[in-house]
Amino acid sequence: MATEQGARRVLIGLILLSIALVLWVFSPFFEAFFLAAVLAGALYGLHRWLTRHLRGKSGISAGLITVGVIVALLAPLASLTAFLVSEIVKGVNFIADIVERRGLEGLLTYVPGPLKEPAGRMLDRFQEQSAGLWQTLQEQVSARGATAAQTVGGVVITTGTVIFQIVMMLIAFYFLLVQGKQLVAWLESVSPLKRGQTTELLMEFRRVTKSVLISSILTAGVQAVAALVGYIITRVPVPIFFAAVTFFFALIPAVGAAVVCVAAALLLLATGHPVAAIVLAVWGVVVVGLSDNVVKPLLAKRGMHMHGAIVFFSLLGGLAVFGAIGLLLGPLIVALFLAVLRIYERDYGRPSYRPGDPSTPPQNKPTVAEGEEFEPAGHTDEHLVEGHH
Repeated sequence: MATEQGARRVLIGLILLSIALVLWVFSPFFEAFFLAAVLAGALYGLHRWLTRHLRGKSGISAGLITVGVIVALLAPLASLTAFLVSEIVKGVNFIADIVERRGLEGLLTYVPGPLKEPAGRMLDRFQEQSAGLWQTLQEQVSARGATAAQTVGGVVITTGTVIFQIVMMLIAFYFLLVQGKQLVAWLESVSPLKRGQTTELLMEFRRVTKSVLISSILTAGVQAVAALVGYIITRVPVPIFFAAVTFFFALIPAVGAAVVCVAAALLLLATGHPVAAIVLAVWGVVVVGLSDNVVKPLLAKRGMHMHGAIVFFSLLGGLAVFGAIGLLLGPLIVALFLAVLRIYERDYGRPSYRPGDPSTPPQNKPTVAEGEEFEPAGHTDEHLVEGHH
C-alpha cells in the first residue's frame, strides 16, 4: 500500500510532467501569448475605466480596445503601402511618357551629373544587346524558375506565419482583458508561494512591461522628431511622411529608425544632392540611430526600480539572446530576479534587532555619515539598484 509521502511525490512528478506537456503544446504560440499578456497588462487600466463607463460591459470594452489595437497595427502599414504604390505608379508613368516622346536617350537628361556617364554606357550596352535580350530573359527565367518559386513560397509562408501569430495574439489579448482578473485570482490560489506573493510578482511584471512599452513609443517619437529636423535641413521631399515612416520603423528593433534616414539619403544622392545626402546619412546614424540607446533606458528606468545601466544592458542583452521580443524579456528577467530577492529578504530574511528582545542577536549598527539618511531594512535592493539621484 502506497504511503502518503510516496503518493505526494508521484503527484508532484505528475504536476511537473503536465506543466512540461502544457508548455510544449503552447510553445508555437509563445510569442503571441507573451505579447498578448504584455498588452493586456499595459492596457488593463484603460479597460477598467472603459468598463465603468459602459456600465460593466467588460466584453464590449475589450472588443473596442482590441479594434483599437488592430487599427494601430494596420494603419501605418496601409498608409506606407498606399504611398509606395502611388509613388511607383507615378514613376512608371513618368518614365513611360519620356520614353514614348524622346526615346531611351531622353532619360539621360534626368540623370544627375556624376551618374550620367555610367548611365550612358549602360544604355549603349542595353541597345547593343537588345536583339537577344528577350531570348536571354526567357532562358534565365526557365533556369531559375524553381529557385524563384521556392523563394516566393518562403516569403508567402513567412507572411502567413506572421499574420497567424498576430491573429492568435489578438484573440488571447481579448480574453485576457475580459478574464484577466479571474486568471490572476486562480494563479494566486494554486501557486505554492505565500498568499500575495504571486500577485506581487505579476504586478511587478505589469509595471516593467508598461514601462518598456511607453518608453519604446516615446523613444520612437523622439527619433522621429530628430529625423524630421534632418529631413527639413537637407530638404527631403515630403518630410512629414518620412518622419511618420521613421516613427513606425523605430518601433521595430530589427530595423530601426536610421534605416529610413539612410534610404532618404540615397534618394537625395540619386537626385543630385551628394552633400545633403552625406549630412543626412551621418545625422541618421549618429543622432537618430544612437539616441535609442540613450533615451530608452532613461525613460524605462522610471517605472522599473532599476539603475539606468542595468536597464540598458537588460535591453541589449535581451535583444541579443531572444531577438526583438527580448526587449521585453530582458527587463522582465532582471525584474523577476530583483523582485524574488526583495520578497525573500522581506519575508524570510534575518529579523531586525529590537533593543531588549533576547530572541534576536545584537547587530552592528552601520556607520552613517553626517548629513546622510539611513536606508531602512527592506529597501536595500532598491537602494542598490536605483542608486542616488
